[in-house]
Amino acid sequence: MNSLERMIVILDLFEGQRLEWTMEEMQARLGYTRSTLYRYLKVLTDAGLLTSLPDVGYTLGPRIAELDFQMRERDPLIVASRPVMAELVEEIAGIALLCRRYRDRVLCVHQEQGTASFHSNYERGLARPLLQGAASRIILANMPSPAVRKLYESDPRAVQEAGLGASLNELRAHLRNMRQTGWDATVSQVTRGVTGVAAPIFDLRDNVLGSLSVTIGEDHVSTERLEFVADRVVLCAKIVTKTIARAGTVAATPDVRHAGIGAALAGTAKSEINT
Repeated sequence: MNSLERMIVILDLFEGQRLEWTMEEMQARLGYTRSTLYRYLKVLTDAGLLTSLPDVGYTLGPRIAELDFQMRERDPLIVASRPVMAELVEEIAGIALLCRRYRDRVLCVHQEQGTASFHSNYERGLARPLLQGAASRIILANMPSPAVRKLYESDPRAVQEAGLGASLNELRAHLRNMRQTGWDATVSQVTRGVTGVAAPIFDLRDNVLGSLSVTIGEDHVSTERLEFVADRVVLCAKIVTKTIARAGTVAATPDVRHAGIGAALAGTAKSEINT
C-alpha cells in the first residue's frame, strides 16, 4: 500500500464495534511506526475525520456528521428516491429502504417509515452482507460475473447457508432467476416476522447502483399480495433509475418530481417507465 492507503486504513478501525482507539492500540494493530502513525493522525484530525478525547483516545470526528448531513440532503440517489419511497409506504404500510453496494457489503443510505407496527433492523448507515435480505440479494444478482465468482470463492459455505446453492453454477442459476424476475423477496432474513421485497436501481451505464425495497410486517404473504407489492417496488426502482438518467431531473423542484412520481404510482406513467 502507498502512504495514502495506509492512512485510510486507520479509518477502517472504526467500522466495527469499537469506536475508541488509543494511539498505542492502533500502533499495535497496524504495525506503523509511532512517527508515521502520528503524522497520519494529525492529517485526519486536522480534517475533522477523527478527534481525540482525554482518557478515551481517538474517535470519529465532527466532519463525519457534517458529510452525513450533506449526503442526506444532496446525494443524487437519495434525492431521487426519497419522494418515491414516501409515496410507496403511503400505499403499502411498511418500511422502505434505499441501499447501495459498498465494497463487499450493502449499506442502507435512506429509510422511509410508513408504519409503527414493527421496527426494521436494517437502519441507515448499517452495512449488511450481500447474501442476506432481498435488498442485498437483488444487488448481488446484478453484479458482474467476476465479482460473483470472487464472492463465492471467498466463502462457499456462507453461500450454501444462505440457500443460494452448493456450487458456483448453482449460485449463478439462482441469481439469473432473480434477474429475469426483476425482483427478490425474502422472509425473516434480516428482521424476524417480516417480508422484504426489493428491485435493483441502475446507473447511466446499466451497472447496478443499489436497490429499493419495502419491508412489510407479515411473514405469510399470499402470492397475489406479494406480486402486487413487487410490482410497485419494481416500478419505483425504475422511476429512480430513469430520474438519475435524465440530466437535470435530480435538480428539479421537489413539487414537480413528486407530482410525476404520484402519477406513475397511480399507473398512468407505467407504460413510459417500461419503455
